[in-house]
Amino acid sequence: MSTTEAKTEVEPRMAIPMIKTASSGGTEQTVDTTGSSNDSNTNDSGKTSNDPPGLFHFRRKSNVHVDSVHMKPDGVMAPAQLYCTESGRLFHAGKIAIVTVGLPARGKTHLAVAITRYLRWLGVKTCAFHLGDYRRAMMGPGKDVPDDYFFVNASPPSVLLRQQILQKCREDLYRFLDEEKGQVAIYDAVNPTAAGRRSLAKEFAKHDILTIFIESKCDDPRIIEENVRKVKISHPDYAGWNAEDAVKAYLERVNAKIPHFETMDEPELNYIKMINAGESIIVNNCRIGYLPNRMVFYLMNLHIKAHHTYFARAGACADGENSYKADGGLTAEGDSYAQRLTEALLKHREHERKSFIAQGGSPAAVKPLTIWTSTRRRTAETAIHLQNKGYKVRQRPQMSQLNPGDLEKCSEEQIKELYPEEARKHKQDPYHHRYPRAESYHDLAVRLEPIILELERERNDLLIIAHESVLRVLYGYLMACSTQDIPFLTFPRNEIIEIIPASYNNELKTIPIPNTDAEGNFVPGLSSRIHHH
Repeated sequence: MSTTEAKTEVEPRMAIPMIKTASSGGTEQTVDTTGSSNDSNTNDSGKTSNDPPGLFHFRRKSNVHVDSVHMKPDGVMAPAQLYCTESGRLFHAGKIAIVTVGLPARGKTHLAVAITRYLRWLGVKTCAFHLGDYRRAMMGPGKDVPDDYFFVNASPPSVLLRQQILQKCREDLYRFLDEEKGQVAIYDAVNPTAAGRRSLAKEFAKHDILTIFIESKCDDPRIIEENVRKVKISHPDYAGWNAEDAVKAYLERVNAKIPHFETMDEPELNYIKMINAGESIIVNNCRIGYLPNRMVFYLMNLHIKAHHTYFARAGACADGENSYKADGGLTAEGDSYAQRLTEALLKHREHERKSFIAQGGSPAAVKPLTIWTSTRRRTAETAIHLQNKGYKVRQRPQMSQLNPGDLEKCSEEQIKELYPEEARKHKQDPYHHRYPRAESYHDLAVRLEPIILELERERNDLLIIAHESVLRVLYGYLMACSTQDIPFLTFPRNEIIEIIPASYNNELKTIPIPNTDAEGNFVPGLSSRIHHH
């Protein structure tokens, strides 16, 4: 799978071509590398014709600090998956500030990351500003804020420190909206008091910025502890800590340092209140345009309980890898691959379950597994061994592969010979170009939008078995890939992709399928180790 990699501790797979790096403009800089070229041709397997056999591009972490959907390392603004404008501003919505509200471990940052990912996917130039990043940058490594930092009646030094941190964060926020032509800035902080929120809305209004508050309210101790254990212990403040000590220290810190919090009840403000991981939602004064209403609709499909998502290719079928019109079942080799896929995934999940419980997690918090496939026979039959073991399998007609139109089963050489002008257009923009009577990747992304909303709503861990074209678009959404990258992502059959939510991004793990080559053939003794990216 060709992707980009985020953060400095990159673990590259072999990569073609070489990849440039670009750092974010905020504090606690991260590094984002982007990598596929739209100057090379692709065949049906997703590899570029310029790639040596067996080489795959970098994989990446999604990252809210780096807008790899829109901005490329060379400064060119790439179009998003659904819509695009030269400025990155859509729907005549003007400048918008989304302000998160809520105590720590209630899912605020998860909401900020999810909204950032969704809006960038739509084509809205969005950036998240996490106040905690500015706090850590101001204090320095290993240092914490004073004990009364979050108190309403804090000491003068603490108030001054708080103002300095806020000023730096807001300067960057204004710069993004005014100078960098951003449209939505997400201000991620506790924002505990009604007076502070009213003041913030008035300040933003002076800059012609519409303010929408999003509160994540949670009083269920099970959800809070699960959030701390699964997300907060991966937080930069607890790097290198024992899991049990991190959970205990974090909860004590929250209770001690933020004794005063007022839930949102200001009738004049625009706000959305999500209660207990999306069990209920309260919307106040948010009928203020198409884009805010689109965000409300998205949030109604979102919950703060993170789940793992797995991607796997369907097995080989008798009618050929990329036959669209025919709907053949799996070959004997394809069925053998499906068995090995099942065994590898269940073995991995059992290992993860034991590890989670050994770290103090509750067995009840381990999520069950749901499987999605398309309605095509080969995808449904790839899931049959999991279904026979009692796992729930849902067939989704929207997840059928990209329609190749008149070019079905044509080789790259045949396309160049029969449709030279179409081949030239496709080389220039492989994401948006549509062959005769075919779908483009943009068409496929529009078709998959309901699936993306269902994906956000899913509470179980999820395995998606699909054609490579479908996996490219869904992976591109979850990992914030550019449209320049998506057509070149590759998903070999000798591994399962696992996407794991973390504090500020989605992280990637590859699970090997033993005795299997990249085409899904049985090769005795062929194995590899799990890769964390």
